[in-house]
Amino acid sequence: MPVPATASPPRPLLRDEVRTRLRDAIVDGTLAPGEQLRDAELAVWLGVSRTPVREALLDLARSGLVQALPGRSTVVSPVEGRDVQDAAAVVAAMHRVAVVEATPLLTDGDIQRMQEANDAFVAAHAAGDTNAALAADRAFHDVAVERASNAAVHTVLALYGPVLERAERLRFGSHDASASASRHADLIRHCTARDAHAAASVAEGLWLDLLTDTTPQETP
Repeated sequence: MPVPATASPPRPLLRDEVRTRLRDAIVDGTLAPGEQLRDAELAVWLGVSRTPVREALLDLARSGLVQALPGRSTVVSPVEGRDVQDAAAVVAAMHRVAVVEATPLLTDGDIQRMQEANDAFVAAHAAGDTNAALAADRAFHDVAVERASNAAVHTVLALYGPVLERAERLRFGSHDASASASRHADLIRHCTARDAHAAASVAEGLWLDLLTDTTPQETP
């Protein structure tokens, strides 16, 4: 057939739309850790057939957000455990790469965006708004990721970032934000001084902290 002169605007594949909605429901706690995910029920909820739901669940299993248990329905993964620890290590490494590459390229406007995002983070936590705190934290780290413009970093963070967002939600909802805000300030200071490796160490450490926060403590 001839190619149309005017192309329709691109739209996401149905599977991607379903995956995004399921991912967001897991990250925000609508689908709780340990909850069984029955494709027939999810298909009714989302108003789609079972096929894109199954495909989306397979994608989410690869990133560690869901688990397929032998002889049982797929379930939402726990917030703690090996999958989260592995994701934290990988995400920390990606943010280190992004900051090393981005620091020499950051503009004064970029530094200002980081400062504004950190201010918004502190204000959101003080107001008890975990969603806003998460959004501000994401905006803070996105400055370096966007400036680095590393396609591999973007791909890895898109896959494993949501795994850690659940751990961040618990941390920001129950911990004092002053420590994170202070380390954000350290990162801004190093970026302003164009000390890429010092900045990268701080950025990496922020994500590696999640390994401690999500590791189950042994009972004496």
